[in-house]
Amino acid sequence: MTALVVGAARSGIALATHLIGAGESVRVTDRKRAVELRDELAQMPPGVDLKLGDQTGALEGVDIVYASPGVPWDSPLLNDARARGIPVSSEIDLFLKLCPGTVVGITGTNGKTTTTALTGDVLAAGDRPVIVGGNIGDTVLDRLDEITPEHWVVLELSTFQLESVERPRLHVGVILNITPDHLDRHQTFERYVDLKARAIEFGGPDDFAVLNSRDEIVRDLATRTRAQVVWFDQHQPLPPMPLPGAHNMENALAAAAVGRIAGLSDDAIKLAIRSFRGVEHRLELVGEWAGVRWFNDSKATNPDAGRVAVNAFPGAPVVLIAGGYGSGFELSAWVADVLAKTEAVVLMGASAELLQEALRHHPKVLRASSLEEAVEMAANLSRIGGVVLLSPAYKSYDMFKDFAERGNQFKALVRKRFAA
Repeated sequence: MTALVVGAARSGIALATHLIGAGESVRVTDRKRAVELRDELAQMPPGVDLKLGDQTGALEGVDIVYASPGVPWDSPLLNDARARGIPVSSEIDLFLKLCPGTVVGITGTNGKTTTTALTGDVLAAGDRPVIVGGNIGDTVLDRLDEITPEHWVVLELSTFQLESVERPRLHVGVILNITPDHLDRHQTFERYVDLKARAIEFGGPDDFAVLNSRDEIVRDLATRTRAQVVWFDQHQPLPPMPLPGAHNMENALAAAAVGRIAGLSDDAIKLAIRSFRGVEHRLELVGEWAGVRWFNDSKATNPDAGRVAVNAFPGAPVVLIAGGYGSGFELSAWVADVLAKTEAVVLMGASAELLQEALRHHPKVLRASSLEEAVEMAANLSRIGGVVLLSPAYKSYDMFKDFAERGNQFKALVRKRFAA
């Protein structure tokens, strides 16, 4: 059996390692050249046949193709494979077929990462072992050997992953919210909704669909599952969520609902949530200097996530750093919230000009040519009792490798500026 892995990043490395270990011949292809993939190639297992840059002939002699999440599901290479009758799969598809544990899959436009991490902490308060992974950053295929039938496996699932799974049967499927995102890849909002719905559509009567009745789109999905529907927003008692923002209370309610399904006591759930310290790059407190709190929300890669952040600090004077890569976003609701909730805005990145025009009625909008300059401007604009918030509302690819690099640079710049 010869397998082709498309994409040489984290997921591709996990796939190649697993498949080589299973005795398969593995070819890895990526449109990037070797010089651009130095770090990734250093982690590749020995014995992999590499075809980098030019992908011509990559499918020759291949029995199955595995695509990384960053590879469009309708890319020419994958479509060519299908036309040749070659099955197309993915890391998460293979994992779900092989995983012996009980799987909780969490999706939604915003809040997935926080809820996934928090659900892992809640379930860890019980007697069964827990593994957390998926889109949250940790691959799971390379941890398959340690998973037993006793394990809870909590996965953050993006639409990119959900579309790549043949039949995503999850014991607990959680859908937090749905607003337009990734339409550059999925083309229509209807298609995006359909992909989110896959988290619950294959559930049976012994499974659970944990849904948000406050979200109209999510509420309507209840008719698309045979699983037992649990409305997490109605969960009682209300958990004591330590992170700021009403959205984080919804994340806590979702995690609490999963804990209840798992048979945990309300006291155990409450303690786990109260002890939660948050997720890196998601309303992460960098520190407080001169009476001003600095928050890193670099994972806010769309305007709806940005809205969540600016609404998380009622009454505090907020200086917002925003802007980045992307297009086609509906901005009116984000603009209204920024006008109402922020004292000043510093814009950067490819969308800065567009956002400056959209915020023309804001009393204080500045432009920065770099993140370093944005931090300096924000420091000068902030005042005691206030908040400086990096919540870009756009993706990072114009200036950074990903949102994590953007957030890490922000934290380093802030700490450097205020170092004693």
